[in-house]
Amino acid sequence: MSGEPQTRGLLSLSHPGGTIRPVSRLLLSVLSVLLLATIACGRDSAAAPDLDPGAATVERVVDGDTLVIRVQGQTERVRLIGIDTPESVDPRRPVECFGKEAAAHLAELLPEGTPVRLERDVEARDRFDRLLAYVYRRSDGLFVNLAMAEDGFAEVATFPPNVAHVDDFTAAARAAREAERGLWQACDEFRAPTSSDS
Repeated sequence: MSGEPQTRGLLSLSHPGGTIRPVSRLLLSVLSVLLLATIACGRDSAAAPDLDPGAATVERVVDGDTLVIRVQGQTERVRLIGIDTPESVDPRRPVECFGKEAAAHLAELLPEGTPVRLERDVEARDRFDRLLAYVYRRSDGLFVNLAMAEDGFAEVATFPPNVAHVDDFTAAARAAREAERGLWQACDEFRAPTSSDS
């Protein structure tokens, strides 16, 4: 035998420095398996899907602040962040003043098949496993959460840490209330007390 090292059972790889280093086939196999496992299982299966804005479309409106979308081949319930509309579908509670109108307005803004872009805040899901999102209509960029407040169909609902647009929602709801738009005019429980109410 010559003075060269034996590499039986080893694979020799070259690197940019030009030297040859023996690497165990077992080490390569382990690294390959780890790489494949990382790619295949790199995401928690309970996590929200990656929200590709080009793939999300509205399937239906549930109520004034919840809708069902289709994203990446999956159906997901989405709760609009930062706003709350009167209840209209909870079987444990009566339909609240302006609940049906709020749902109808959201359906008017987002008819079935409407392409939307979803934007997350800090938390991906709520305790009911709904995706939490700011929803934008793709055709014109309409910020739907904000439009619901501006048009008088929603009040502000702040649930930290999801507060990226709280100032916008607060200003929109205040303007709708002052102008007595929507629920601010129609529902006594939302109407601001006046001096004649005392």
